[in-house]
Amino acid sequence: MSQAAMLVIGAGDATGGAIAKRFAREGYVACVARRTQDAVMPLVADIEQAGGQARGFGCDARDEQQVADLFATIEAEIGPLEVVVFNIGANVYFPVVDTTARVYRKVWEMAAFAGFLTGREAARVMRPRQRGTILFTGATASLRGGKGFAAFAGAKFALRALAQSMARELGPQGIHVAHPVIDGAIDTAFIRDNFPDRYALKAQDGILNPDHIAEAYWMLHQQPRDAWSHEIDLRPWMETF
Repeated sequence: MSQAAMLVIGAGDATGGAIAKRFAREGYVACVARRTQDAVMPLVADIEQAGGQARGFGCDARDEQQVADLFATIEAEIGPLEVVVFNIGANVYFPVVDTTARVYRKVWEMAAFAGFLTGREAARVMRPRQRGTILFTGATASLRGGKGFAAFAGAKFALRALAQSMARELGPQGIHVAHPVIDGAIDTAFIRDNFPDRYALKAQDGILNPDHIAEAYWMLHQQPRDAWSHEIDLRPWMETF
């Protein structure tokens, strides 16, 4: 018997993993994908140990055929996808004169083109059922470019435009498309190891807790369709904006 499934593309150790765990607690089969399958198996084990169900997949989200095959496999072997989360980051810092064509193209492929492929395949499976939730993780760079972030901001601007276009097209067909903007440092090993002063703010709730981000994603999925949000921003209370 098929079960309701959800998918996180970019299911890392922080936000993506927390989102998958949150939906698994509600009975969804959490399908989690990163570039290699081995990278997501610890997350799969954590979900199963907590009593949930999960499947791990290796998928290069920049590759059209791999993304199409991933969706086909989940729909055939697990169940209908009710929630799809695109959570690939690709945050890099390069002064514009040091940004090579390769860097710019790679960041765009990861944060924008891969989002398009994911969103398109999600729409293809959800549209006949006239229901579903598609969530694209945004960032501060989705709203404004910053010094050293020409590549990243360009890609995140593009992802935001994709989310807006899809929301306008798919909303009337029963599919909720939303773009949460994460504005602030997240409690990750990367922040801990590279920005210790910022990480020290954790004691004051000054950085984002991945579990609290995941709660917002669950809230978006649960919203009644007469009161859908398209864009919300999440930031620590002390963040300036």
